Amino acid sequence: MSNNIGDSAGKIWEYLDKNGAASVSKVAKEAGLNRNEIQRAIGWLAKEDKLDFTMEGRTELLSLK
Repeated sequence: MSNNIGDSAGKIWEYLDKNGAASVSKVAKEAGLNRNEIQRAIGWLAKEDKLDFTMEGRTELLSLK
């Protein structure tokens, strides 16, 4: 299971590194991750202090630190 989470975290990292800040739903769609995969991977990256979370209106954006 942790390998799958790490793989998903890598997909998020690569997407944000290439494209910059984006909403969780956009990252999930573009990276091909389902709801559980994206949530677990965001938790992994947040625990490692790799993500910034900002609000743009009602949308939460993810970006790399």
